[in-house]
Amino acid sequence: MKDYPDKMSPEQARAFRDAVLNIVAQIPRGCVTTYGDIATLAGWPSHSRMVGRTLRYTPGAENLPCHRVVNKSGRTAPGWSRQRPLLESEGIHFKPNGHVDMTRHQWIHMQRNSLEGGWYINDFHFSQRE
Repeated sequence: MKDYPDKMSPEQARAFRDAVLNIVAQIPRGCVTTYGDIATLAGWPSHSRMVGRTLRYTPGAENLPCHRVVNKSGRTAPGWSRQRPLLESEGIHFKPNGHVDMTRHQWIHMQRNSLEGGWYINDFHFSQRE
């Protein structure tokens, strides 16, 4: 098995999961964000696929607004037929190619704080991993 330099320890995996769930819980109605933005905010920018796995396999995640998470081009999750109707019911607009209009609905506008290190969304601070 290949050993990746940024492989997570069990403690890091738990912290990542908790950060992902916290971030997703904050996505407001009528907005979407991407797996990559969530991974970056959680301190693991190259782990966007792990965000999807976290949302799929964490018990209780179905109670979060997971339908508001899309890929970087605004494509909804393949095989999840309920995602688009849920988004449309919140006023999300789709382009002719079937992707979410990210210019109208993308929620995260990240700002880097160079003094403290970390990312900010609204009033929430997410530190970079140690």
